[in-house]
Amino acid sequence: MTLSALVLSEAPAKLWGLSSMERLRRQTREIGEVNWLGDSGELPAEGEVLLLLGRFLFETRTLKGLMGNPGSVLVAPDGTLAAAFVAASRAQEVLEFLVSGSKAIPGGMHRLEIADIAAFNVALRSARPPLLELITEQRKNELENLLYGNAYRGVTDIVTKFLFPRPARRLVHWCARLGLTPNMVTSIGFGLVVLVCYLFREGHYAAGLSAGWVMTLLDTVDGKLARVTIQSSRFGHLYDHLIDLLHPPIWYVYWGVSLALFPPVFGLDVDALSWLMIAAYAAGRFVELAFNQLGSCTIFTWRPFDAWFRLVTARRNPCMILLTLSVLVGRPDWGFLAVVGWTVFTTGVMMVRLSQGLVSRFMHGPLTSWLGADNAATGPHARSFRIFGGTRGAFKA
Repeated sequence: MTLSALVLSEAPAKLWGLSSMERLRRQTREIGEVNWLGDSGELPAEGEVLLLLGRFLFETRTLKGLMGNPGSVLVAPDGTLAAAFVAASRAQEVLEFLVSGSKAIPGGMHRLEIADIAAFNVALRSARPPLLELITEQRKNELENLLYGNAYRGVTDIVTKFLFPRPARRLVHWCARLGLTPNMVTSIGFGLVVLVCYLFREGHYAAGLSAGWVMTLLDTVDGKLARVTIQSSRFGHLYDHLIDLLHPPIWYVYWGVSLALFPPVFGLDVDALSWLMIAAYAAGRFVELAFNQLGSCTIFTWRPFDAWFRLVTARRNPCMILLTLSVLVGRPDWGFLAVVGWTVFTTGVMMVRLSQGLVSRFMHGPLTSWLGADNAATGPHARSFRIFGGTRGAFKA
């Protein structure tokens, strides 16, 4: 069935460098095959039509939520009609309701509010409601802040969650102003990955860690830039994900290679410990993939314990903390041992959680996240929800 989109007005302010028309064009392109009608043009004679008032700010998942409810009119918090998803035969009638500023719902149409759209975002491991806000020049900074905050993961590592939100926001702002694409930022990060490998191998730990920390910050920036400027792509996702997946154990191996006088530990030399770390790292990633098949949540969003555990799970940033501390005390060999040991331990915990998930899946059905529960914000885990439902620091300019 043909799907068309028509934007009925333009917003007075650009957000993250994008006009509302261009933002909506990119969002509908993300959704799939959409016949873009722009800001004018004849309505189609058949199919379904997405009618959008461009003076409102929508997230892509707001649009997807509307499109999941055919024959619906999306209502803004003040009761104003903001968008509709209708059969072509009723498009002209509903369009007139929208442009008139009416708060009345056309006969036979379903009223849809933001509260009716699921807040839990599996991809970003957060529970922030999707955005539907009126765009004004006076609210430009506030709305850009909301877009950035909603683009930030709720469940992630301790550095990304508590240290990076504000500096990353400034970098995203600069990148948007300079016209840098997310893939450009990822490529700069990849160059730093290679540089860190060399510096670690040569034993230049402080310089390598400095370059590594810059790379980790840029790894936060590229994803946020892609989301706020609607530039996500299959290639960009794969490019970024492969780099993120492959480089951490390579860094640790090169760190170990530099330890020429490293004595065996429990009979294991540097090579054996490196292979143990690689095996544990790979096993942890496999456990994550396996857990994803058990329901609609990830291993880190199943229960509050898993969200807290994700803060320190042996991924790159927590391991970088261990390496940094070891250099500060003058014992880089301790850092290598700490990374190996922590990787093995946290993978063991994840394996236990996978086995528990399998039992729960067998006994109670597909797994769901506690973040999506109706009482998540007020129930026994309300404190955890306040921390992991979103990243509060990302909403502060």
